[in-house]
Amino acid sequence: MKFIYTFLFIFFSALSYGQIDLPATSNTGGILKAEPEKKSSGFPILRSEESNEESKYLREKPKEIDFREKPNNLKTAGDAVKEKWTEDKEALEKYREDQYLGDFKTSGKFVELYCRDHQFVDGDQVNIYVNGKFVQRVVLGGGFTPVLVTLESGFNNIEFQALNQGSSGPNTAQLKVLEENGNLVASKEWNLLAGAKASLIVVKE
Repeated sequence: MKFIYTFLFIFFSALSYGQIDLPATSNTGGILKAEPEKKSSGFPILRSEESNEESKYLREKPKEIDFREKPNNLKTAGDAVKEKWTEDKEALEKYREDQYLGDFKTSGKFVELYCRDHQFVDGDQVNIYVNGKFVQRVVLGGGFTPVLVTLESGFNNIEFQALNQGSSGPNTAQLKVLEENGNLVASKEWNLLAGAKASLIVVKE
């Protein structure tokens, strides 16, 4: 009989221990579903419309350059400048003679001389004299070099003496002369062998 009471006591004790009341809650919201963990690749995440589009940079192949068909790709900036000027004329014997570039009158106190190598730029040089007096040495480049000449009353004989012929043909140049007021009064060219002169007369009134 004692054994039966002991068994019943243990049975009811275990039954009461299993009936634990859970705390009441007033939360009636929806249940949140756990999202699967996303592994980061270290790259920016594209939107769906972007991820479906293949990049235009991946679609386009790099343009191939054929240097044989396009020789300009092999040229330097210096080569491009040289090609702006035609080659010098042949160094004929007639260019050994002095050349007369003409004359004009002006009432200004000075004239401006602008000269350049209008053909192949190859290091041509000239000395400039006014009435026999040395004024300036000029290395003829692709751009105009300005020289200011103060005039004397009456005749002013301006001479350009070729010091060399550069590396190609004769000494070649284009000359522009402007009056004090800026008017262009002469535009000439010369082709000279070394030592020859081109002369221009300006009469100051």
